[in-house]
Formats: sequence, structure tokens, C-alpha cells
Amino acid sequence: MASSSGLRSSQRSEKRNRIPPPHGRSAAAASRSLDNLRQLTDNNLSVRSKLPASRRSLTPTHSTNNHDPGLSLSSSTEPAIVRVAVRLRPRNAEDLLSDADCVEIQPELKRLNLKKNNWSSEAYRFDEVFSESASQRRVYEAVAKPVVESVLSGYNGTVMAYGQTGTGKTYTLGRLGKDDASERGIMVRAMEDIIANTSSSDSIEISYLQLYLESIQDLLSPEKINIPIFEEPKTGKVTLPGALVVKIRDLDHFSQVLQTGEANRHVANTKLNTESSRSHAILMVNIRRAVHEEQNEIPFHEKDGKGNLSYDRSLPIVRNSKLLIVDLAGSEGHSVEEAKFINLSLTSLRKCINALAENSPHIPFRDSKLTRLLRDSFGGFARTSLVVTIGPSSRHHAESTSTIMFGQRAMKVVNVLRLKEEFDYESLCQKLEKHVDHLTAEIDRQLKLRDNERIEMERSLRECQESFAKDEKIFVASSEFLQKENAHLQIELEGKLNELNHLKDQNNFMHAEVARLEVSLKHRKEYQFESLSYQKALTNTTHTYEKKIAELMKQLEDEKAHSGNAEEQLNVMKKLLSDHEKSLQLYQMANSTYQKAHADTNQMYEEKIADLIQNQNAEIARFEGVEEELHKTKKFLKDHQNSDQIYEKKIAELMKELEDEKAHFGSAEEQLNAMNKLLSDHEKSMQLYQMANSTYQKALEDTNQMYEEKIADLVQNQNGEIARFASVEEELDKTKKLLKDHQNSNQVMFMSSLK
Repeated sequence: MASSSGLRSSQRSEKRNRIPPPHGRSAAAASRSLDNLRQLTDNNLSVRSKLPASRRSLTPTHSTNNHDPGLSLSSSTEPAIVRVAVRLRPRNAEDLLSDADCVEIQPELKRLNLKKNNWSSEAYRFDEVFSESASQRRVYEAVAKPVVESVLSGYNGTVMAYGQTGTGKTYTLGRLGKDDASERGIMVRAMEDIIANTSSSDSIEISYLQLYLESIQDLLSPEKINIPIFEEPKTGKVTLPGALVVKIRDLDHFSQVLQTGEANRHVANTKLNTESSRSHAILMVNIRRAVHEEQNEIPFHEKDGKGNLSYDRSLPIVRNSKLLIVDLAGSEGHSVEEAKFINLSLTSLRKCINALAENSPHIPFRDSKLTRLLRDSFGGFARTSLVVTIGPSSRHHAESTSTIMFGQRAMKVVNVLRLKEEFDYESLCQKLEKHVDHLTAEIDRQLKLRDNERIEMERSLRECQESFAKDEKIFVASSEFLQKENAHLQIELEGKLNELNHLKDQNNFMHAEVARLEVSLKHRKEYQFESLSYQKALTNTTHTYEKKIAELMKQLEDEKAHSGNAEEQLNVMKKLLSDHEKSLQLYQMANSTYQKAHADTNQMYEEKIADLIQNQNAEIARFEGVEEELHKTKKFLKDHQNSDQIYEKKIAELMKELEDEKAHFGSAEEQLNAMNKLLSDHEKSMQLYQMANSTYQKALEDTNQMYEEKIADLVQNQNGEIARFASVEEELDKTKKLLKDHQNSNQVMFMSSLK
């Protein structure tokens, strides 16, 4: 508040500098003050952009923060000082008869000198100063055209004429110019520019009112009187809902409407004017223009979490602006009643202007209906231009002074321009209605297609259900058959598993038997090793016997000379021993052959062993004969005991060794026979085991292969049935899903049609 009041005081000081020095100063001081005023006027242009929007004197207290957020899209504020222009009326017949003029104007300096008497005057500076020869076009371009351009850009604007009766207010504003187009006033020229700068899609509507005896009357519909003023509590916007609104088509149409309104206006013959307006005339022009965006298609809106439509810049945007052209009535009244109400409204207007100029905390807008209607024009959001009209005659010096001071105070008022853009819900609604019609037709077409598709889907569904029922029966039958086959196969599998377990037991028994045979074979190998040791010992014994026999033969040869019978016996014994040696050699050969070809020649080895045993028996028999012959020889040589004692001892030892060898050979033969028998039994058992094992392995392989083939066929059949069942279930799921989607789509379409 401190900064705001400081700014107001600085502006008041600047405004005071516009007023020239009082009477009595020199011409040099006056020229210096004029230069200072010109500089201050130029500086005012830069001050406008720096003024804050929160100044109490600039914006009404009711409309600073109470705009409607649901309608307003964006607003930009800009300070603008009320522009004031003064226009001097040409001299009439009465002015020509008077002695002198009290007004001297300097249009090039935008200055006006008001003479008090012949030697003193006061100078005033305005935004524009028009002489009596200024054309209507120049007045419009300097005063009203900037306001009209601002209105076309989306701002509110006001053009107002204030002055003494008969000074040309109505001429300046409302001249129709039927006979001479150059005499057209601001109303016609402003509407001409508005129509020229709008398109067919834009809307131009007017209302023409008059304020007479503090009663608002409709000039376009005279039966409407005492129209109430309605003020929106949120935005502070002043409206007249009872006034007639006429949509303008072209300039000729506007001229006709304006002529109708002028014909209904209250006028009277006064001292200063034969057709003086006795009411305040207000022309309201409402312009609705669309803001052309790059995207003109119907937008799609998304909803936020609260369900409200989200902001979309592609929405159509419109700018609603209002132009007020106000022709104020003069203070001179035809009657006392008229003069009272005219002076009341003008006095209220002057109070408001004074309060705004002095930054008063209270602005008395509600003192009259005129100030309520002009609330936005002074200190509000409109660009305002004021034309004050004066006469040159000194007879009206007081009225001219009052008018000039009113204009000076109005120049201190600063408005805040506000651009208000709104969503064009009406055009959007029309577009959406067209789009809804199109969508409705499309939905009808889609519904028909959906009905056809539904019929087709129902037919397909019935076919699928019938096919599914058939497949289900086939599947149930196949499932039952497969279950029976599976149970049968399980029984067979259990039997085969039992057989396999039995075969495993047999295999384990065979393995145990093989282990036992391996142990037996190991023992046999040990027996073979012992047999080899025995054969080796037998060979050594045989060599010993051969040596002894050789010694005996030598002794026998030595004794040969003594006895021929002994020689013969010795020869026979030698022959027998030679045969025995041969048999032993044959036995050794057979034994070695048996060791090399034991597995292939068991039978041959047995035959040879039998021959050996037979030969051995023959040898034994021969040894028995030799023994008998030796007994005979003992008897024969009994007489030679002394000489043959050593020989007999040797013979006895030989006989003993032969007996020992015979006994030892008999035990070895028994062991050999037992071993051969055991080997034969083992070979037979091995052959039987190999045959049984090969048969078992072959049977086991055939059984396993047969089971594997049956199990593979069973698994393949079962997989085929499972795949088939899965495909049937998938088709069923697809059919159910399609039916469900179709029902949902029908439900959604039905709900949308209900909406």
C-alpha cells in the first residue's frame, strides 16, 4: 500500500505539471513551462507500460480477482491512460455578433489557451486538439480509431463525448451523413471499420439505449422502459438483459438501425440548440471473434482423475469485446425535471472522475445509472477516449472552463486493459453435434454390421457347439478306450515288470553261479599248477630211475658174463624199461598237448589218459612177470649170494622204489581222474550257463524292445489325444471369448445408444 500510494502521489505531481503557470508570469517562463509539459507528455507514454496492475485507482475493487475461471482462458493486462481530445465548435450567428472569443487553440502544440480577460489566459495541454475546421475523418482517426482497433483485438473500448449543449457532441458521434459521406460521425465510421475487419463467422451485435430521467430506455424497442441493470457478482460485469440485441449484417443495416434509434431519442428546442438531445445516448457494440488456430479439427478431450475435461489448446477460442459510444446530454434542460436528472448524472460522473484522479479509496460509481454503465470505462479494463466539445464565445466562458477541467481531470485516470479469451463452446457444440450425428450414423451402420456379424457368429457358434459336442463324444469315447487300454497296459506292464524282476533274480543267481565257477576255476588253476609241479617231480623221479636203471644195466652187463639167463632177463627188463620210458614220454606229450589245447581236446585227452592207464596196467602186469623172473633169478643165483649181494640190494631198492612209484602213480591217477571229472562237469555247466545266458539276454532284449515299442506307441497315441483335446479346448475358449466380447460390445453399444 505504501508503494501504491507513492506511485499515485508521483502521478499526481506529473499531472499537475500539465497545468500551466498562473496568470502574471512572463512569456519566457511560459515557453519553458510549455517545453516541460511537452517533455512530460512524451514521458507519459513510457509511464503507461510501467504502471502496476494492482493499483486501487486503476482497477475496480469488485473485478480484480473475481473473474470466472470456467469461462476465461487467458488474460493479459496493460495500463492505458484515458485519452482526451478537445474540439472547438465553429462560430454560429450568435458568436459572430459577440465581441470576442475566449478560446485560442494551437493544434500543432496540442494546446488550448482559455482567456479570462484581455490580458490573462490559461494554457491547457490535451492529447489531441481540433480546430473548428477539423474534418470528421481526422477526428475519428485520432480519437476513435485506436479504440476500434483495440476492440477488434479483443479489448473493451469506450468513446465518449462531453460538453455544453450545442457544441457538437451528437454531430461528432452520431452524424449519419446521408447527404454527405464526409460528415459521417464516429458511430458510422467505427462500425464501417468493424465490419470491414471481421469475417462472416464473427458476430456483431448492437444495443442502442438512452438514459432519460434516470430511466434506461431501449431506443430500438421504445416500449421497453426502465430496463434494470444487472451486475454479475463474480466478474463485476454490467449487463442489460432486458435490452434488445440486433445482429448487424452490413453497414446499411446498421445505418437503418441507428436511424431508428435516433428517431426515438428525446430532443428539445433550447436556447443553444433547436434539436438538443435531452438524454444520454449509449451505443453498445458487442463483437465476438474466433481466434484462428493451426488445428481446426474437433478436439478429443481426456479426463483427469476428478472426471473434469482437461485443458486442450486445440479448443476453439473466441474473444468477446465491447465498444461503448456515449453521447452525453448537455447540462441545460428543457424542463426543471430534465435538468435535475441530467445534472445529477453528470455530477456523479464528475465525482467519479475526481475520485479516480485523486486516487480516492472510494469511487461513487453507484450514485447514478450513468456511472454504473460507465464503470468499466473509467478505472476499469477498457481503452477510453474522451472528446470534450466547447464553443468559442466568451459568453459561455464558465461552461467552457468546466468542460476543460473535466477533460484535464479525466486525463489523470489510468485504466488497465485486459484481454479476455474464452472457449467458444457454442461453435464447439455445433461441431460436436455434427460429429455426434456422424458418429450416430456410423454407430447405426456399425450396429447393422454387428447384427449381421452377431447372426453369423451365432450360426458359427452353433456349428462350433455341434462340432464341439461331436468332438466331445469322440473325445469321451477315445478317453474311455485309452483309459481301458492304459489299464490293460498297466497290468501288462506290471506282469512284465514281475517277469523282469524274476529275470533279474535269475541274473543275480547266474552272477553268483559265475562267481562260484570263477572260484572253482581258480581252484582248478591251482590244481593244474600242483599237477605241473607233480609232473615235474615225476619227470625228475623218472630221470633218477633212468640213471639207476642205467647203472643197473651196467651192472647187468657186468654180470652178463656170469650168467646168460641174467643177461636175457636184463635185456627183457631193459626192453620193458624202454617201453616204460616211451609210455612216459607219450604221457608227457599228451600232458603238454592237454595243457595247450585243454578247451578243444578234452575228449582226446581222456582217451589218451585211458590208453595210458591201460598201458600202465600192462606195464604193471609186466613188472609182476619181471618180479617173478627176479624171484627165479634169486633162486638161481642163491648160490652166488656173496658175489651178488650188492646186486640184490640194488634190485631190492629198485623194487621198493617201483612199488613206491606205483603207489604214488595210483594216487596221482586218482587225483587226475577226479580233476578231469570236475573239469568236465565245469565245462558242461559253463556251456549250459553260456547257452542259458545268451537265451536270457536275447529274450530280455526282445522283451525290452517289445515293451519300449508298446510304450512309445502308447505315449504317441496319448500325446495325440492330448493335443487334440487341447486344440478342442482352445477352440472352445476362443468361441467363449468371442461370444463374451460380442456381448460386451452389444452392451456398450446399447448403453451408448441410451445415453
